[in-house]
Amino acid sequence: MIELPIIGSLLEAAGTILEKKVLRNNKMNSKNYATYEFLAIVIVMAPFIYFFWHIDKSAFLLKNVLILAFVIIVSVFANLLIFYSLKREKVTEFEPIWLMQSIFVIIFAFVFYKSERNWILFGLAMVANIALILAHVRKHHLVMNKYILAALFGSFLFAVELVASKLILSFYNPFAFYFIRCFFILLICYVAFRPTGSDLNKKTSWMIISIGAMWAIYRAIMYYGYQNLGVVLTALLFVLSPVFVFIFAVVFLREKPDWRQIVSTAVIVVCVLLAIFYKDIILFLGIG
Repeated sequence: MIELPIIGSLLEAAGTILEKKVLRNNKMNSKNYATYEFLAIVIVMAPFIYFFWHIDKSAFLLKNVLILAFVIIVSVFANLLIFYSLKREKVTEFEPIWLMQSIFVIIFAFVFYKSERNWILFGLAMVANIALILAHVRKHHLVMNKYILAALFGSFLFAVELVASKLILSFYNPFAFYFIRCFFILLICYVAFRPTGSDLNKKTSWMIISIGAMWAIYRAIMYYGYQNLGVVLTALLFVLSPVFVFIFAVVFLREKPDWRQIVSTAVIVVCVLLAIFYKDIILFLGIG
């Protein structure tokens, strides 16, 4: 189901824009926002969890429980760093650093998982990601401040979390795994920050609920991709997210693209099409 990660990339693009819109509110603390977002995710997922609940007994082995605990703790710090950065940085400043997450994921997966060591897919994924980053970087982006460093370290931690998750994903339904992850992150954030809700209004609350729904579907799709398509190919397909943002900006906002964005978009689309074509051939021949 190659289409699912492409849908996921659309959700990622929309979710990031909405997050920035909520965080732009001066009353909204990034730590409180983390609690609200994970509460929204849990609320959105709760009515459906019965239908997707599946945990293999192997998940309860001490080794796998410790891996889950590691994933949750790393996720807490990754989210807090990303929200801290996104609260203060413009999306155009934040995005080039956030894009490093995909690079980290691809490299870690290629190094640590034998099943991911396909040089063709690895090469296509790296070319697409490097093209994307080069299209977004400007001279003023190279000035590192604490918010940019927070985004960089947060991206690194997200990559660590995602690659570590692959070790235990096979023991869970992807939807159930994300629900468990978010439920424990919510508990940690609530105990640590104890938000009162005074910085929320009806409009903001519904926006956060919408974001929660997007991230729930997005992560379930990502985990499905990791299980069925592999980490590297899934990461490559999710590179389409910034491409969709670019296309929407040109079509709906009448923004004028520069030559680097056009070349980058073309390179990414070609890399994705080649990867899909290559995967189809492998499946047809029955050697992958």
